[in-house]
Amino acid sequence: MKYAIGDIVRTKKQHPCGSKLWEITRIGVDFKLKCKGCEHIITLPREKAMKVITKLEKKAE
Repeated sequence: MKYAIGDIVRTKKQHPCGSKLWEITRIGVDFKLKCKGCEHIITLPREKAMKVITKLEKKAE
């Protein structure tokens, strides 16, 4: 699936703050995701990000 910067995605596991929604802030070799619950930022390799993302919740405008 194609993702764009600003998309909101759902992950398999929830963040410790309780949120499963993340905003994509960078795409490339790594994905940078920002938690929509607590604003925590993580960086994941592309392969791992594609495995943990289950659904596109909202497309970027």
